[in-house]
Amino acid sequence: MVKEVHHIGILVSNLDEATRLYQDCFGAEVGRTEILAERGVKAAVLSLAHGPKLELLEPLPDSNMAKILEKRGEGLHHITFEVDDVDKELSRLSELGVELIDKKARRGLEGMVAFIHPKSLRGVLVELCQRM
Repeated sequence: MVKEVHHIGILVSNLDEATRLYQDCFGAEVGRTEILAERGVKAAVLSLAHGPKLELLEPLPDSNMAKILEKRGEGLHHITFEVDDVDKELSRLSELGVELIDKKARRGLEGMVAFIHPKSLRGVLVELCQRM
């Protein structure tokens, strides 16, 4: 079951500029920046004083994420819920008939992750995260 909202993913065109903006506006602190080639993004995790983290995502050239940015522009990309066991949750959701993007957990920026198709959740892309 869901423990908490872990982070909110935001698609940006320039990671450095967006990071500075969130630092200046909200006092966000950068925890980690990494290129996730398999997801087609350069990502940064920002922490706020309270509440969920922010994950800023800048698409790599010619990636699927770059196409999404071109089509939809910058903005909210996904919401992530922390769970104890991603694979167990995927099995449970599959039994409920929920359409999954990932059939099993894979490595993410801050643990094991998997995505649920937005068709099953009223247009919202949801990620499940299991801290490592």
